Amino acid sequence: MWELPQAPLIEVSATLEILEPPSVRRLYFFALQVTFASERRLRGGAHLGLQWNPSFPGSTAANWGGYGPADGGSRLLAGSRSPLRSSRSDPNSRDFSWKAGRRYRLRVAPSPEGPPDVHAWRGTITDLETGIETVVRDLFTEGAYLAAPMVWTEVFARCEHPPVSARWSDLRAMTASGDEVRPHRVRINYQSRTDGGCDNTSVVVDELGIIQTTDVERQIPQGALLPVPGA
Repeated sequence: MWELPQAPLIEVSATLEILEPPSVRRLYFFALQVTFASERRLRGGAHLGLQWNPSFPGSTAANWGGYGPADGGSRLLAGSRSPLRSSRSDPNSRDFSWKAGRRYRLRVAPSPEGPPDVHAWRGTITDLETGIETVVRDLFTEGAYLAAPMVWTEVFARCEHPPVSARWSDLRAMTASGDEVRPHRVRINYQSRTDGGCDNTSVVVDELGIIQTTDVERQIPQGALLPVPGA
């Protein structure tokens, strides 16, 4: 979870690199999450990222989806038709051929093509090796700005399955006044084993970014604050 000044955000981005890819037929999701807000109210949230998903060709996919506010039943957010096909006819998860060891820029920003009666937020993924930007889709929300960004790895594999690691770097956001802000620190959060998580996941910092890893001895405790390299 990023530590940022309290200010409305209109853009959030992070760079993701899968260092050690999954090797089992289970779902893994590496994502940038944002909360939508307006008029001091939370309006739901969404996550943009890469999936290792055995239901898709090559087990690779991209996802940009989310939920409306809790007081509205947390219903799935509607959105635009994605330019990417989906082998599973899933509006959120789309066919996307990503590669381990390659850096991808995940970005959430206002859509230039949204309907006039909603706030449309576009999720894009840029391959930093080729420079090709891919639009995943737009999400339609009641939120006029973004808040509470974070990055995470969600794993539906067993705790003893082979290690998987992902590096996050270049975390940045833009405020409604046009100022770029970057978190100098992040707060670490793990799901406990009693809640369905694993106690052999950990986070470490290297010279480039922050690495989330499975099936490894935990080095950084729950709730710890870590400096962000390069911030």
